[in-house]
Amino acid sequence: MAEEQVPVLKPEELYPDEGFREMVEAGVFYGRKKNRTNPKMRSNILLNRNGIEIIHLGKTADQLEKAVAFLTETAKIGGNILFVATQPAAEEVATLAKELGYPVVTRRWLGGTLTNFGIISKRIEYYKKLRTDWENKAFDKYTKKERVMIEKELGRLNELMSGLEALTAKPAAVVVIDPNMHLTAVREARLLKIPVVAFANTDSDPAILDYPVVGNNKARTSIHWFLEKVRAAVVEGVKMRVVIAPKEEKSEQVPPKRSEK
Repeated sequence: MAEEQVPVLKPEELYPDEGFREMVEAGVFYGRKKNRTNPKMRSNILLNRNGIEIIHLGKTADQLEKAVAFLTETAKIGGNILFVATQPAAEEVATLAKELGYPVVTRRWLGGTLTNFGIISKRIEYYKKLRTDWENKAFDKYTKKERVMIEKELGRLNELMSGLEALTAKPAAVVVIDPNMHLTAVREARLLKIPVVAFANTDSDPAILDYPVVGNNKARTSIHWFLEKVRAAVVEGVKMRVVIAPKEEKSEQVPPKRSEK
């Protein structure tokens, strides 16, 4: 069977307004195949070319505006933001989270990270102490066999918890690249009423997302576009940050969810 051809579309053919050129050049407008489209996403589709849904970037721009406003306000009041993106195409999220000082999941979601946070937070603290002790050569006095066991344990915890060191309280928001790939994370956030900002393709269910931004979440270029908008929103919020009373917990600094459509 011949390999499926992705439609080649000229920017001026789709969006004559120059304001959308950045999204077009990043490939944000490519959706999924028609037979994989979630019925609730039909209003976000402009047209179909060779079986591939073409996303209505006007809708995407409106969604992005709401998501950016929410993230700016969250950063402004000092809320912690958890990033979730385990796919290789989104590997830059680790660098972004580190730059902003936020927790991130880049390998696999550990079940109960949010819903069983009490226990998970203790494991994170144990991991941080174990790693620090290892780096400080605190285990040099142990036998070789004991050091091998400790090193294996550290490797296992690193696989599960690397990136979560900054998760000191339940987050005020969760940013997800591809909610279909990270449904467990989305569901845990919803159970705890933590707002979810998601870069979602046409095969996702927007009803389970507080701030869906519909776009091509498979390509590095479009993911980069989305993450740069998130970065700018957070940086702007930090600049406007208000002084939070010492007794207030970050997890309580949750801006109101979006209004129902």
